[in-house]
Amino acid sequence: MLRQEGLDVFTTREPGGTPIGDRIRAVVLDSRTHGLAPLAELALMFASRAQQIYENILPALDRGTWVICDRFTDSSEAYQGAGRELGSEGVLALHRVLCGNLQPDLTILMDSDVSASVNRARRRNQQQKADNKGDENRFETESRAFFTRVHDKYLEIAEREPQRVALIDARPPADATHAKIVQAVRERLLEPVIS
Repeated sequence: MLRQEGLDVFTTREPGGTPIGDRIRAVVLDSRTHGLAPLAELALMFASRAQQIYENILPALDRGTWVICDRFTDSSEAYQGAGRELGSEGVLALHRVLCGNLQPDLTILMDSDVSASVNRARRRNQQQKADNKGDENRFETESRAFFTRVHDKYLEIAEREPQRVALIDARPPADATHAKIVQAVRERLLEPVIS
């Protein structure tokens, strides 16, 4: 959609997005690293993010390129802060120091049923493993209580920062969800730029 508007767009993901970040991703998401300490996990996520900012995001923004990143610090606040019960304060402090407090202009939060989301991720990751594309199942082995804490924290972030976070109900069919995302991007990003 953004490219159809004639905008230069760079897409990436977290953890990963750079050669160093992809190596960190392999460690953080692999089910064989189940014993990774929560603080080590948080440090690795921020190491990947800091490299991504340095190598990709800031240069793209300096060129006037729009950046779309699948996950950012909200994910660390939800997964490590709430899911691992490390709290938000430390996560946000690391964000200020390691990310220069860089904030997205818009965050799309696709809200769904916790069980359905986890089951979908487990199926995707099992297929990826079956296709010999790596093991990224570590988080999907967590308990329902873990994912409930993560979900609740995402909703708390959306409530705390409604000017940045667009909460999209992702329970309807994909085409309806996509239409809501397009509408949010148009209203919050494109119309102010075009006006």
